[in-house]
Amino acid sequence: MKKLGTHRIGIDQGDNVLFSDYEDGGEMWTGDGPRERRKSVDFSERFCSPPVVQCSLSMWDVDHATNVRADVSAENISDTGFDLVFRTWGNTRVARARVGWMAIGEVSNDDDWDLY
Repeated sequence: MKKLGTHRIGIDQGDNVLFSDYEDGGEMWTGDGPRERRKSVDFSERFCSPPVVQCSLSMWDVDHATNVRADVSAENISDTGFDLVFRTWGNTRVARARVGWMAIGEVSNDDDWDLY
């Protein structure tokens, strides 16, 4: 559990298109085996420390003739941003994907004193 040491809690959120591979024959649509896409996301403001980040698929377009497999996560979380990661494997064909995310963490305030 992440415990926040203040009443100043910041929430940032977004919705990012990761890829649209059916348009140009990209590897998520035409490939086979393990595949991954990453997108660097910057928070709108800096958090005091790395926040908790929750990710979820908000749209995906997949081929009905193959198994549907996906893993969506946030990696390399810092106080300024993170990497949004989409993975698939096997013969899954993903035409496009959009991922929503929400970050919750402690934020600074103009009344905070920095003694160092």
